[in-house]
Amino acid sequence: MAGIAPPLAGRVALVAGATRGAGRGIAVELGAAGATVYVTGRSTRQRRSEYDRPETIEDTADLVTAAGGTGIAVPTDHLVPDDVEALSARIADEHGRLDVLVNDIWGGELLTAWDTPVWEHSLADGLRILRLAIDTHLVTARYAFPLLLRSDDALVVEVTDGTAEYNAEHYRLNVYYDLAKVAPIRLAHSWAHELRPHGATAVVVTPGWLRSEMMLEAYGVTEPNWRDACTEQPHFAISETPHFVGRAVAALAADPRRNRWQGASLSSGGLAQEYGFTDLDGSAPDCWRYIREVQDLGKAADTSGYR
Repeated sequence: MAGIAPPLAGRVALVAGATRGAGRGIAVELGAAGATVYVTGRSTRQRRSEYDRPETIEDTADLVTAAGGTGIAVPTDHLVPDDVEALSARIADEHGRLDVLVNDIWGGELLTAWDTPVWEHSLADGLRILRLAIDTHLVTARYAFPLLLRSDDALVVEVTDGTAEYNAEHYRLNVYYDLAKVAPIRLAHSWAHELRPHGATAVVVTPGWLRSEMMLEAYGVTEPNWRDACTEQPHFAISETPHFVGRAVAALAADPRRNRWQGASLSSGGLAQEYGFTDLDGSAPDCWRYIREVQDLGKAADTSGYR
């Protein structure tokens, strides 16, 4: 109906690690719900990170604004405390508070050697993975949490790969990646403990098999013809766009009863069943249930009943 404000109108969000992938999808969908969204990363129109890819935080901010929100790009290296402190000071000066913090910082794809034991994996690359995946989140929390405490109803979302149940039962690629993806689950538990007395909610959310820019490129497809990749990898049929997890986070942020999820490990597919949102194509892929019940059991790819 005309005249009804979007659900996150007036809310201020920070998506840390929003250059591409899940971070970009989350930022855009928060914007589509009406939020002002600060987006950070190390890839800008003036300078690329070691990924040397075309996506930039300025592009993400433009997409947020085009979706209906207000996108603000702030180049930030979340391993540098002074950078994050300056970012938080800017948000404080411009808005006085922070309502939603999404910790999506990662950056370890190029450093991860799959199925490689610790004695063969590069130690320098492994330790860098842990710094990118854990230290960045701690630095961000140190400076952003005081702003969250100024909000009447704050939300913190840690982003990882895999649910708590799945990651507890499965070894993920190598010891460094395994630790990197378990750590945000425990951080969400810690944040819930620390923030609960202040009225804030903390959760961890995982997307499913993400059709990120890098994943599409790896399979030699684009979003319009992504199903062509299923010839090479049939289980890719359960994959989802970054907008799906973005809609999951936006639904959480708009839910006045979200504290019932305090400290919980959540998935985009599971939250879709709770809130009723869909991916861009109208489907609602439940990837982690599919992985457990189909892919990991060696069954033929069949997404019937899973999307």
